[in-house]
Amino acid sequence: MISISNISYYIGGRPLYENASMFIRPNDKIGLIGLNGRGKSTLLKIIHGDLSVSSGSISKAKDCTIGFLNQDLLSYQTEDAILTVAMEAFKEAVDTQRQIEKILHKLETEYSDDLVDKLTRLQEKFEHLDGYTMQAKAEEVLEGIGFSTQDLHRPLREFSGGWRMRVMLAKLLLEKPSCLMLDEPTNHLDLPSIEWVENYLRSYEGAVIIVSHDRTFLDHVITKTVDVTNQQLVTYEGNYSFYLEEKELREEIQNNAYENQQAKIRQTERFIERFRSKATKARQVQSRIKALERMDMIDEVVSDAAAVNFRFTFSQPSGRHVVTLKDISKAYGSLQILKHTHATIERGDKIALIGANGKGKSTLLRIIANTEPVEGERTIGYNVIYGFYAQHQLESLHVESEILEELKQSGSNKTEQELRNVLGCFLFSDEDVFKKIKVLSGGEKSRVALAKTLISEANFLLLDEPTNHLDFISENILIQALQQYQGSFVVVSHNRHFVSQVANKIWYIENHEIKEYPGTYDEYEYWRKSTLPTAEKQEAPPKKQQPAPVSKPASDTNDKKIKALNSEIKKSEERIISLEEEKKRIEEALAKPEVYADFSRLGEHQQKFEKVQASLTAENRKWETLLTELESLEN
Repeated sequence: MISISNISYYIGGRPLYENASMFIRPNDKIGLIGLNGRGKSTLLKIIHGDLSVSSGSISKAKDCTIGFLNQDLLSYQTEDAILTVAMEAFKEAVDTQRQIEKILHKLETEYSDDLVDKLTRLQEKFEHLDGYTMQAKAEEVLEGIGFSTQDLHRPLREFSGGWRMRVMLAKLLLEKPSCLMLDEPTNHLDLPSIEWVENYLRSYEGAVIIVSHDRTFLDHVITKTVDVTNQQLVTYEGNYSFYLEEKELREEIQNNAYENQQAKIRQTERFIERFRSKATKARQVQSRIKALERMDMIDEVVSDAAAVNFRFTFSQPSGRHVVTLKDISKAYGSLQILKHTHATIERGDKIALIGANGKGKSTLLRIIANTEPVEGERTIGYNVIYGFYAQHQLESLHVESEILEELKQSGSNKTEQELRNVLGCFLFSDEDVFKKIKVLSGGEKSRVALAKTLISEANFLLLDEPTNHLDFISENILIQALQQYQGSFVVVSHNRHFVSQVANKIWYIENHEIKEYPGTYDEYEYWRKSTLPTAEKQEAPPKKQQPAPVSKPASDTNDKKIKALNSEIKKSEERIISLEEEKKRIEEALAKPEVYADFSRLGEHQQKFEKVQASLTAENRKWETLLTELESLEN
């Protein structure tokens, strides 16, 4: 459907892409991943036609239509109701409806056969365009991504940027382009909306390309992963979890090939050095020198992984009870947020506050931080020192300050070397620490603000959507930091992977009360789904009893089954041996420099390897099943 062939794109002389290629087929569900700044959003703009490549080509099928959700849509405003904006997706049907309304109005005062005929044709066209169901479809999608029924008739301008982005997403989903491109769609969605969009995209009849740092969302939606790395587009035929495993395997193969080549180079260099001055070996020395010059060098594997090697500590631990909320109520006019509710945060609690937007999560965070007036009793525990991180705090960074200077001003009393170690954990190394805040991207500013929060003497952290704008590596750094953090924290996040890695308690607001689940997010999800009405266990119908064989004794039947199983097991073992030998041959081929240096040959061998690996896995499972069945018969 879309072919990207050998494209190159430069920014200020720096190559963002160089001879990069990929293919997008109908119904592909592609996750576009890579570090921030590698060019993921740029690629979407290139495909959309907003940017032109320096070389290469992009060809599209004649009937290919593209829908693009990007951050630029945040600025769109109108007085129209959000339902009207979403229904612009059905442009032809809406135009037909307006023509029908005009004719009906005209018929009230001016009747003619021509008008009736025209009305009949337009009504047939309107029905053909599914015009009678378009409003219901628009309402379903808008409510699916979080809008209430009452919201549908409110003007778009009344909503914040994140909610306006949801309207634009709804409009795109209703347009159903043949290729749907979404740039960080989950940044503006709460958990229920994310789950709804996941279900919608899985069954979407068209191609989908997603740029996202929500690995759970990617795992649930995509079937192909494209890694933007080293100015190339590297394709993996699976979701994000598959990509992680496959990338590790490819890097292992590359690393083995690199080490083999380096060993050969060292051996050759030793030969040249040893016999350089001997006339009898001159021809052989020259031959080896030329061989080294002609050698296609294999790159060393450079890992993107980063580990936190700095322990975030504080000098004064808090008392046992960090914050106690008793009989708390909070309302904004007629909007009730909390009502006569209770909660306690104890030392060591790592709480994730989750749920739909509009339930009062951020309000509760401010109540806990003692920055929001509230009815009831709020008690701050002994020796509690707060640290608060929220997106709006990025604006409080001193834009003219250098990164290192900004951390020095945080009052942590850490040495410059300690601060450099912290910044290194957050991917600011060497001269990067002298960059001014004003030149940083949104994600880089987030990392600086997070570093400031974590190096403070706070023994109690409040974190509001800390993973927004972080790439996978930065998110992993934050996870590691919070896992080793010895204090307590409450985090508001819609990032399920992040929450599952850091929280030991789950809070959510229901019926204006704070509810607590005393376990991890994965445990909470299992409990939540088991309590849903659709998940209630129903009594299974009795299994149909198969009549016992009467023609032959059971022992004879068992003997025949055992014999047949033994034969199948033997055949399966022979297939496994054959597949393992084939796998070994392919691995040896992949380790050869001439194969690794040839992108097309490497791709062919990699596809063969993946196919053999899949067959081997399936055959092993079959062998285990046959063996289990044999053991049950023999016993």
